[in-house]
Amino acid sequence: MAKFPIDAIDKKILSHLIKNARMPFLEIARECGISGAAIYQRVKKLEEAGIISGSRLEVDPQALGYTLCAFIGIQISDPSLHFVAVEALKEIPEVVECHFITGKYNILIKIHCFDNEHLMHTIFDNILKIKGISQTETYMSLFKAFEREVNIDDEVMDI
Repeated sequence: MAKFPIDAIDKKILSHLIKNARMPFLEIARECGISGAAIYQRVKKLEEAGIISGSRLEVDPQALGYTLCAFIGIQISDPSLHFVAVEALKEIPEVVECHFITGKYNILIKIHCFDNEHLMHTIFDNILKIKGISQTETYMSLFKAFEREVNIDDEVMDI
């Protein structure tokens, strides 16, 4: 992806939107000292450049009863089946993230389940039945210590 030049105001806008994607543009405009129309234009420019790819509502899985979070390393037996496996993983509602990775496994997924029985069912009745998956290794999360968005400080971000 090509680098896109952004200035201090763009960084301020991103900082506000990362903290609260629902923050009104007029409020961001007051914080940045420019007009609401200018904020709108800058956000549109950041979207067109692919820096902002959308906004979404965050839901706490535990509040919905998904008390178990696990990461599963998946080994694919035949490289030509990578994308077939990913398409099948997309159909499993418990799978919330999927990454191609380096190392012993080809794919790493993050899943949310209600409990250990639900996890076992998801692995044995869904994941292991996918064509090409030859091995898995499951890591259960005990506690999410922190989560954060990309740092947009001047020293770190030079886009």
